[in-house]
Amino acid sequence: MIIAKLALPRRTFLRGLGATVALPLLDAMVPAATALAQTAASPATRLGFVYIPNGVIQEQWVPATTGAGFDLSPTLSPLAPYRDQLLVLSGLAHRQADSFGDGNGDHPRATAVWLSGVHAWERRGRIGPTAIKLGTTADQIAARELGKATPLPSLELVLERPTAISCDSGDCFYSNTISWRDPTTPLEMEPHPRVVFERLFGDGGSSADRRAQARHSGSILDSVTEEALSLERTLGPGDRNKLSEYLESVRDLELRIGRAEARGDEAEIDLPERPIDIPDDFEEYATLMFDLLALAYQADVTRVGTLMMARETSPRSFPQIGVPDQHHTVSHHRNDPDYIARKAKIDTYHISLLGHFLETLRATPDGDGNLLDHSMIVYGGGIGNGNLHEHTNLPCLVAGGGGGRLQGGRHLAYPEDTPMANLLLSVLDKAGVRAEELGDASGLLSTGTLANV
Repeated sequence: MIIAKLALPRRTFLRGLGATVALPLLDAMVPAATALAQTAASPATRLGFVYIPNGVIQEQWVPATTGAGFDLSPTLSPLAPYRDQLLVLSGLAHRQADSFGDGNGDHPRATAVWLSGVHAWERRGRIGPTAIKLGTTADQIAARELGKATPLPSLELVLERPTAISCDSGDCFYSNTISWRDPTTPLEMEPHPRVVFERLFGDGGSSADRRAQARHSGSILDSVTEEALSLERTLGPGDRNKLSEYLESVRDLELRIGRAEARGDEAEIDLPERPIDIPDDFEEYATLMFDLLALAYQADVTRVGTLMMARETSPRSFPQIGVPDQHHTVSHHRNDPDYIARKAKIDTYHISLLGHFLETLRATPDGDGNLLDHSMIVYGGGIGNGNLHEHTNLPCLVAGGGGGRLQGGRHLAYPEDTPMANLLLSVLDKAGVRAEELGDASGLLSTGTLANV
C-alpha cells in the first residue's frame, strides 16, 4: 500500500502585506500513518487565567455539596453545560494579600498576589513611590517554557481602560496587572481589541501599512488571499473546510473591531493616536476579547493568556442586568439583602461571559478533540468576601480537560487557609512546567486531587 500525504510544519503561516496569519492544526500537519501524539503537531496544553475583582457573594458561589455529585451553586449555574470539565475549589486563600502592617490597600494587594503568591509591599515599608517588588507570576513561569514554541510567549488582556480606576490606599500601580515577568517587571495589559488583533497577526510591518491596507481593501486578510488559495488546492476536503472556517472567524473578528471603531469615529472629532476600538456595550466588548484569546489559542500564536474582567475597585455599573450601581459599591453590601442580590447578579453575569469563552473553546476542533479538551482555564480573584476585604475562601475554579490530565465534574473543598499558590503550582505541573517555588506555596495540592482517573 502506498501512503502519500502532505506534511505541513505546525508553524505554517500565510503572509501578505503587513499581515501574518498562523494556521490552526490541520490534518496535513500530521504525517501519514503517524499517531498524532507522536508528532510535533500533537495538541499543546493552553493555559488561561481570568481575574474577577471585588470578591463574590460566597453563599451563592460555593456549592453546598462536595465531590463528584455536587450541585452547581446559583452563581455557577451558567456553567452547567461544561460541568464535566469543571473543577470548583473552595477553602483556598492568599494570606500574602493581608496587611502585615501596611495599612489599607487590600484591593491592590489582592490583584498583585493572585498569580504570584507574594506580598506586594515589604513589611519594613516602601523605599519610595517608585520602589516596586513582587514576584514572577504563574502565567510568566508557564510562558518561559510554553512560549518557546509560539510567536508570542503570552497575551495579557483587560476589559477596562487604565483611567477607569480609583484606589483605596497604597500604590494603585499593583491594580493594573496580574502578570509580572519578574519581581520588578510588570506587564501591561491591553484593553484595545484592534491592538490585540494586530499583535496576533502583524508580521513586523508598520501599523500605518496595516491601516492603509485595511482602508484600501476592508481587511488586512485580503493580502493573504492568494497564498491561502494556493495552499487550499493542496489540502484534502476536511482541511479545506477547516481552513475556510478559520479564516472566516478571523475576518469576522476584524469586522467586529471595525464596527466598534466606526462608532468611535462617529462619536469623537479629535481621534487619539490609538484607534477607538472598544465597544460601548460591555458584553460585546468581553466576548470580543475572549474570542481574540480563543483565536490566539487556535492558531497557536500563544499558549498562555491572562484576562482581567476589571480592576479592583472598578466603578463599572451593569444597568443591562438591573444593577445601576458601581461594582465596588455593591461589593460593600453591609449585609443589605438588596445589595447582596445586586452583587450576586454581577457575579453570575461574569460567569455567563466565561461560559461564552468555554463554549468557543469547545466548538473549536483541535487535534483529536477541541480547544477546551486541551486547555486549563483558572478563574477567580484575590478577595473572597468583598464586604470585609477577606483573602480567604477565594472564588476559584478550573475549566477544561488539560489534555486529559484533569478530571472535572467535582467540587473540591480544602482545609481553611490552604495556599492558592499550591493550585498554581499544580496547574503548572499538569501543563508540564516545573516550578521549584511560587510565592507562599507549600507544595502541590493533595495527591490525586487534580489527577486524571
